[in-house]
Amino acid sequence: MSVSAYQKFKLKKILKELGNHKARHTELVTVLIPAGYDINKIINHLGQEQSTAKNIKSSSTRNNVIDALEKMIQHLRLYKQTPTNGLAVFSGNVAEREGQIDVKVWSLEPPIPLKTRIYRCEKDFQLEILFEMIEAKEVYGLVVLDARDADLALLKGKSIVPLTHTHSHVPGKMKAGGQSAVRFASNRALAVKAHLKKVADFMKEQFLNKELKGILVGGPGPVKYEFVDSNFITGDVKKIIIGIKDLSYTGSFGLEELVDRSQDILASEEIAEEKKLVTRFLEMLAKNQKLAAYGEHDVMKCIELGAAEVVMVSEVVDDEKIETFEAMAKQFGTEVKLISTDTREGVQLRDLGKFAAILRFEVDFNNYP
Repeated sequence: MSVSAYQKFKLKKILKELGNHKARHTELVTVLIPAGYDINKIINHLGQEQSTAKNIKSSSTRNNVIDALEKMIQHLRLYKQTPTNGLAVFSGNVAEREGQIDVKVWSLEPPIPLKTRIYRCEKDFQLEILFEMIEAKEVYGLVVLDARDADLALLKGKSIVPLTHTHSHVPGKMKAGGQSAVRFASNRALAVKAHLKKVADFMKEQFLNKELKGILVGGPGPVKYEFVDSNFITGDVKKIIIGIKDLSYTGSFGLEELVDRSQDILASEEIAEEKKLVTRFLEMLAKNQKLAAYGEHDVMKCIELGAAEVVMVSEVVDDEKIETFEAMAKQFGTEVKLISTDTREGVQLRDLGKFAAILRFEVDFNNYP
């Protein structure tokens, strides 16, 4: 089951709000109720946790936990049964100053069915499972190498999927006994060259014709730069290399380190995609205005005509209107993209009328009221 742009947008907003709340002690309660689970069993369990909480030594922590659980129990009693996709509930004292009381409760039905039951009482709300639901599922290629070893893998969400490991018997930098320094250096250079060519062949085999968002390359020392600059990598593979990182390790540790050190690149990819899409629209608008539309009225008309290929909606539009546009677009197989105002292009879209569309065929708006 896919998560729509509007669902992602709405869930991101509430998760951002919840993520901003931190407690001084373990007193923020997170409950995840799986789809199909009896909500009354959860209410009974929370009642038991209230009794257990009476044993907490700190009076302020004890009172905050008991109050949070009570607030949550009262809220859950409003439900006759667990919603279709399950329910995520959060409660706690979120007052900014110690000693003050501001116990709040939040609940949301996830966009896809929850499969995990969780009860946690921590210093922050447990949001990881919900974040995973809205994380981009794009796949990236990973290459970690030095002069002797190389590992190829895929990054799917947060999971690293190993593909290939190769080891080359490249001699060390110390000259072997009986060889001249020149001959040794020449043999070593040839061995490194053969190793890099093999890695490039593996990249072509594993990555070419795959729907990758990009390839990240890393490793200790300068070999990774020599490799990327070489002619070993086929052009179609080389053009999707989006980052090169200095690492301390190779192997499985190196793959994990590469992902950690590439968070700046991965975070910017979503913004880059937004910029690319809005730029495409603006270029189309300049070339042929009949293949582009903007403004709420004209974009909706294009959706109703089945003419809209992709619709862009600024994140500043209210939730109800976003939901209306997405519901209509779904009927015509039109993709809806929520565009942030974090980029110059996103601001342009907002100022242009908050709605824009790239069209499948020409539409003459003079023919429509």
